[in-house]
Amino acid sequence: MKISNKILVKIEKEAKRYFVGASGCHDWSHVDRVRNLALAIGKKEKADLRVLEVACLLHDIGRKEEMDSNGKFCHAEKGAELAEKFLLKLKLDKKDIENIKHCIVSHRFRNEHIPKTTEAKVLFDADKLDSIGAVGIGRDFLFAGFIKNPMYTGREKDLIKKGNDKSYTKDDTAVMEFEFKLKKIKNKILTKTGKIIAKNRHEYMVDFFKKFDREIKGLE
Repeated sequence: MKISNKILVKIEKEAKRYFVGASGCHDWSHVDRVRNLALAIGKKEKADLRVLEVACLLHDIGRKEEMDSNGKFCHAEKGAELAEKFLLKLKLDKKDIENIKHCIVSHRFRNEHIPKTTEAKVLFDADKLDSIGAVGIGRDFLFAGFIKNPMYTGREKDLIKKGNDKSYTKDDTAVMEFEFKLKKIKNKILTKTGKIIAKNRHEYMVDFFKKFDREIKGLE
């Protein structure tokens, strides 16, 4: 079965169930922004927009459970499993289901799955772009608050040199997230359209954290 508007409505309704009580950094507004951005990028990159929209709607359905577990499993892998079960019930074309699963499992920054289809690359880019720029800064501080960590400790750059991922630990401050992950995202973007957007968002974010550093040192 092809992906119709009626099916998209059903999928969106199902997806929203997984975001009840979600934190502000990964709530439904994140999904909505990723969808809007992915569809804009996807049009320019000639992606299958129906497959892409379904993947966007379902890409983070495993996220709340991951965050509740303090990162004990990969939400992208979990989300792909949950999505497959639901999409099979809708009797979508198997080829589309496989692409959607691939989009979901490969959208995460911190796993070993590499986006291969155009749709997967677009979703990856849109999801990453939502974590930088003005919105990305807001989400960064929301995440630190969600896991009850401070904005900064002053030890971030020393810890970075040790090369360990600090996700969900007491060291994962807002500044640590920027130093460890966010400032590297610009170079991870896959599509031509995404790279243009990333450049502008990256520059804004870097300027913000420079000013943030000067303010906490009393220099401004």
